[in-house]
Amino acid sequence: MTGPLREREDAHALLTAEAERARAGGGRLVLLRGATGTGRSAVLEAAAAHATHLGLRVLRARCSPDDIALPFSSVLHLLGSVPEFADVGPGDDDRGSAARLWRLLRSYADESPLMVAVDDVHLADEASRRWFVEAARRIDRLPVLLVATERSQYDIDPRPAGLTHALSPSVVRTHTLAPLTDNASADLVRAAFPTASDRWTADCVRASAGSPLLLHALLDDLDGTPPPTAVPRTCAALYPGSYPAAVSWWLDSAGPATAEVARTLAALEQAERTERTERAERAERAASAVRAARKASAERAENAERAASAERAEGSVARNTVPVPFSFPLPDPVPDPVPDPDNCTDTVTEAALEALPAAEAATDALAALVADASGADPARVSGWFTAMTRLGVLRPDRAGRPRYAHPLLRDAVLGGWSTARRQDAHRAVAQAMLRRGDHLDAVARQLLGSAPTGLAWALRVLRDAATVAARDARPGDAVRYLRRALQEPLPDDLRQRLLTELGSLEYASADTPAGIPRLAEALDLPAEPRDQVRTAIALGTALVGRGEVRTAVEVLRRLKGRLAGHPDLARALQTASALLSDQDQTVRREAYRWLTDTAERSPELVGASGQALLVRYAATAGDLPAQEAMRRLRTLLTEPADPLAEPFLLGTAAAVAQWADELDEAERLVERGLAGQHPSLLHPMEQALLDTRWDIAAARGAYGTLLAALPEAGRARRTGGSPVNADAHTLLALVETGRTPQARRLADTFDLRDTPDSWELNRFLYARGVLRHTEGDVAGALHDFLECGRRQSARAVHSPVVTPWRTAAAECRLALGNPQEALALATEELRLARVWNTPRTTGRALRVLGRATRGRRGLELGAEAVAVLRDSPAEAELVASLLAHGRQLTAAGERGRGRDHLREGAERAERLGSVRLLTYAEQALRTAGGRRTTPAHTGSGSLTGSERRIAELAADGRTNTEIADLLHVARRTVETHLTSAYRKLGIRRRGELRGVLDD
Repeated sequence: MTGPLREREDAHALLTAEAERARAGGGRLVLLRGATGTGRSAVLEAAAAHATHLGLRVLRARCSPDDIALPFSSVLHLLGSVPEFADVGPGDDDRGSAARLWRLLRSYADESPLMVAVDDVHLADEASRRWFVEAARRIDRLPVLLVATERSQYDIDPRPAGLTHALSPSVVRTHTLAPLTDNASADLVRAAFPTASDRWTADCVRASAGSPLLLHALLDDLDGTPPPTAVPRTCAALYPGSYPAAVSWWLDSAGPATAEVARTLAALEQAERTERTERAERAERAASAVRAARKASAERAENAERAASAERAEGSVARNTVPVPFSFPLPDPVPDPVPDPDNCTDTVTEAALEALPAAEAATDALAALVADASGADPARVSGWFTAMTRLGVLRPDRAGRPRYAHPLLRDAVLGGWSTARRQDAHRAVAQAMLRRGDHLDAVARQLLGSAPTGLAWALRVLRDAATVAARDARPGDAVRYLRRALQEPLPDDLRQRLLTELGSLEYASADTPAGIPRLAEALDLPAEPRDQVRTAIALGTALVGRGEVRTAVEVLRRLKGRLAGHPDLARALQTASALLSDQDQTVRREAYRWLTDTAERSPELVGASGQALLVRYAATAGDLPAQEAMRRLRTLLTEPADPLAEPFLLGTAAAVAQWADELDEAERLVERGLAGQHPSLLHPMEQALLDTRWDIAAARGAYGTLLAALPEAGRARRTGGSPVNADAHTLLALVETGRTPQARRLADTFDLRDTPDSWELNRFLYARGVLRHTEGDVAGALHDFLECGRRQSARAVHSPVVTPWRTAAAECRLALGNPQEALALATEELRLARVWNTPRTTGRALRVLGRATRGRRGLELGAEAVAVLRDSPAEAELVASLLAHGRQLTAAGERGRGRDHLREGAERAERLGSVRLLTYAEQALRTAGGRRTTPAHTGSGSLTGSERRIAELAADGRTNTEIADLLHVARRTVETHLTSAYRKLGIRRRGELRGVLDD
């Protein structure tokens, strides 16, 4: 595809004037200079055509590097086209040959004015160049216009002096052809494709880099795929390939050193762009989460306003509108995704001018890196960056560093290299980056594109980068680094460790099909016994996640049989087997039977972690009080523990502490256990600790925490659509915060008919029962609660510490008019609760039993429930008991006391953020003929006791860590309370606390 010459009017005017001058008998040399692809030859051809039109005879020659060895070859090509001089050739005497050729030209000029057109004079042989220079000095009185084109471009290897270096300015006119402007390039694109959009046109303009050669070649290739088909980003999508061929020719013209630098820059940029793209994708995912959360918040407000409008329409005079639901703190808006460097802008603003020194430093650093990797002179590379930016081949990104103007151009530059050569370039760049101390991630990303090196430094970089990526919760990056590391030559023991880490990370990043075979391969390799145990535990964890519990336990048992000389490792495997068996009630029964029998005969074979599991088992079976359970666990925690077994001990103790209402201690144990987890090794206790963290948040009634941190980790390990613990807590939090439609959508996500047995399924059944009860489907709720209880009993889990299904079912029985069945369920629940004997379980059972019992005894039980729960951290249970007892008192005629309880319950429910309980409280208050006093939502009066205590300590200058140590709570607890206090007090800084607390 060809097109008209654009932005070449000055050159045309100059050549027209000089042609007229030649016709009048005055000759001149006109030198057309320009970079490769700027259209020098096209301008020369247009000038020759115009000269012919004016009556000048045109002699043409195109210089070639193939003719350099033959003296005067370019001049002979020029004059040899005249038949009568075809036998002229150079003699042994250069000066004599030059004179003969000069006489030949004069004879030709005597017949007619001449235009001598010499293309690519920089490629002429040395004798011809000297002849052209001498001719330029002597044609000023001859009717001869000598027009030559010369490549003028900054290259890595300096070029020899140009044709006019030794000429006086009076005998030569020099004109430099600039690259096309964006507007001119866009006009050419629209002339070829009139329907092209602005975006499509801009892509073509950037890919052509101001070069008419590249632009026409690109438009030729795109002729078969016109817009709206997107402009390709790789040359593979182009046909017939004129564009990559033009780019290759452009690089060949620049010389091997320049081509090396250009391709090294392209390889470096390609690896860096991959990192930026992934970072942008992560930012976009985070932004999507924020948008979804804000949309949900708007929906909540809209629903609340509709409810308020409906109640106002009923003419209610009491304060009976449902308040705007609890507003959860949303994360700060996520900035726009990292700009695509391929769509950067070079518009200069004041801010850009201020950033110029930093941009220059970044460019110099990049030039030094490329020079080091390619073996070029850094100063020449920096100059080449500047020259290519002026030409439009490179454009600055937001940081001011030069980048190829379009990914298609970058791909075409790389296309001239073989795979092996590209790999060598990535290795060289990585080594150069390592020498100058670049970030580990950047070096490793370059190594991803290199071939195995067998060098110790490369393996070290890949392993260290994988470790950092895993620690920073970037499993995708860690997986790529480890896959590349495994391509290096490795001894079996090291390969075994890397395979274990890789399989663990692949599984954690939802690539389960790849992760399990990796772990199985690692287990078959020879390794130290401790490494084999780590691999077996990781493989068992992955298999359980896929629902293959019995297979997982069998894997651990087989390895245990080979560890006769390592009792500590054997105990760790046995503990892992027991923990993993929790997902299958049959396997669980077998595992705990073995643990129990062994502990009775030979306690040393069970170890501290096994003993802790037995304490947990007894607690769930309803055989052990909370105080005794915690005493035993605290004793076990003081014993020396093997590093492989310690996570089991910490995780088990954290779970039991949460059940025992020792929430701060449970939180400390969770954080300690998670801190000890290897970020790139699968371990069953890691998920157990995360589950306990969810349980703690639920026990505190921290609905904002439960809903803000969506259970992505749980979703990643979900198999076959099975719900996990995080789903159950999310469902309950949605119900409590009045988002019943969203809770219903979440519940309908799972088909529980074919879901494998697990404790998580039981917990989700309980949560779905709560949802159904809230929706008014009491019979459906009762079915879920009884099914949860049946499954729990089959697992020998009788205590209400895990799921209080009996009290929930009893409330359904009461609603359905079956008080005797409700009484039986509540009585049994209270019996088991008194065994465990914590305020949360006992108070809940007392509340429901009081409702089922009724009468004076029922009032006593309700009052006892409230009294017991005032010492509990379970605020939601206290609210429920206050409301239940308030209604009991009202029904018994004690309306004043009843309203007091209902008002307190309403205020606590609002502070807690429980829309469900708040709505229930306000309805009960209206029924009791009262209204709720408006609580203090802001100011120091709105602070809870814990918030005020922590805020006062912070105001005294204590750090969060000091406050946590002083109050024996977790640092996270301090941070949560301070955040809430800041919001209520309307402040942002710690220094403002004292002033607002004193008000």
